[in-house]
Amino acid sequence: MTREPLEPLRIGVVGVGHLGALHTKMLADLPSVRLAGVYDVRPERAAAVAAEFHTTAYPSVAALLAVTEAVTIATVTTSHYDVAREALIAGRHVFIEKPVTETVAQAEELCRLGRERTLVLQVGHIERFNPAILALGDRPIRPMFVESHRLAQFNPRGTDVAVVLDLMIHDIDIILSFVRSPVVRIDANGVAVVSDSIDIANARLQFENGCVANVTASRISQRKMRKMRLFQPSEYIAIDFLDGSAEVFRLDGGNADPGPGVMSLGEIGSGANRRRLLYEQPPVRDVNSLRHELDLFAAAVRTGAEPLVSGEDGRRALEVANSIMDVIARNTVSLERGWKTGV
Repeated sequence: MTREPLEPLRIGVVGVGHLGALHTKMLADLPSVRLAGVYDVRPERAAAVAAEFHTTAYPSVAALLAVTEAVTIATVTTSHYDVAREALIAGRHVFIEKPVTETVAQAEELCRLGRERTLVLQVGHIERFNPAILALGDRPIRPMFVESHRLAQFNPRGTDVAVVLDLMIHDIDIILSFVRSPVVRIDANGVAVVSDSIDIANARLQFENGCVANVTASRISQRKMRKMRLFQPSEYIAIDFLDGSAEVFRLDGGNADPGPGVMSLGEIGSGANRRRLLYEQPPVRDVNSLRHELDLFAAAVRTGAEPLVSGEDGRRALEVANSIMDVIARNTVSLERGWKTGV
């Protein structure tokens, strides 16, 4: 299903808690979209958000679907599958927040429904739209080692799921988008500190092509940090998701002008082995990541193009995240058994 580029797309929002209210705000501001309405299991919340953004609160998901061509889903993860399945069966395009579903089987079913009906299914992995990632553009990225840290201060909101699904999955998705190779081994540990689920976790992912990623996530840190470092032959890339910046250090054996904005930090080696160490900060765009990803979702619906973060991308990230959770669970059982036996 495609539409004329200038015709506003009728999009509704299912779930208008903290994140869903932000969806509503961004959609109401997009010129390519007409905000068609909202739904929430709490009628009073739906009515309040609808009043704020001059739209209609509907009494059910079905009622909202009847007046929309697409929906964004920002409900609790446990309801993602049911709501998205209802929307896809009704012939509506779907944007669904991460994690895409609870189980990989559910994600596979949503992808199947989307394919069969030629509908756009996009997953809200917002860091793909971070200015730092956008600044890297089409630069070839083939890392052989990745290190990421995503640390947050404690916030009771979001503790209904483990930190792997709450925070780490952002970096898992980014890493999988860079390393186009299957994961062949996972080592992981984690611990619940202040909630009933894992609050801090570390995972080591080994890929078939030899790349290794060391990924850490915590929601009990004193300060925020969202950084990733990528190492590949002759190049090192540092990404700061918090300030939306990227830095690139690379070795170059040529003598030509490296181009605007590129600084030479000196030379290493000599003779035929002489190489320049170059540094650059790719220019970043002043962009609101949520607004940008929703705008591109609307564009994908209008043109029939594949979304930047597809349902299959969401499925892969969930599969790795769930595998990490399984490894942590096995290690926790083993550790507890050791404590009890004194081993």
